[in-house]
Amino acid sequence: MDALKPESPFTEEDFYNMPGDAHAELIDGELFAMAPPSRIHQGISRALVVSIDNYIKSKNGNCRVYSAPFAVKLSEDAENIVEPDISVICDENKLTDRGCTGAPDLIIEIASPNNYRHDYVRKLKLYDDAGVREYWIVNPLEKNIVVYFLEKDNFRMTTYRFTDVIPVSIYEDFSIDFAKIISGEL
Repeated sequence: MDALKPESPFTEEDFYNMPGDAHAELIDGELFAMAPPSRIHQGISRALVVSIDNYIKSKNGNCRVYSAPFAVKLSEDAENIVEPDISVICDENKLTDRGCTGAPDLIIEIASPNNYRHDYVRKLKLYDDAGVREYWIVNPLEKNIVVYFLEKDNFRMTTYRFTDVIPVSIYEDFSIDFAKIISGEL
């Protein structure tokens, strides 16, 4: 995934003035063009959103789940605007007409072969620095899910397979049976 090179850094205004069909992220003044997601990517994303949303509704929770395209400005003072595949936001004060300003509680990215470095390195650092509590990278090619627990006093990483039941640490009693997510999607 290559950045588009401007004569000067891109800004938040540039991001929001892109053509309606453009799909990109603004990171440290660079726009990174995003490829359209595959059918498998879309199926996994949809199934995860439904699973998370059903859980939140069953608990009468106040968190909201959003799927891409959904703009997340990671902090008020930084011009980093990303479009995670899935964002879970539990503080409604972070929600704006444009999306979210501030760190979501949970972010899930579904990796594509051309964006591994972007998800596993660049975004991991951004999300950790911004205060995201939990970050999942779902890798359909490797059939695994890397889960980063980014809370400062309890940082850890765990790798799961597509056959595992994965705890969602931002909730005390919620796990996702990934085999069920995949069974209807591949």
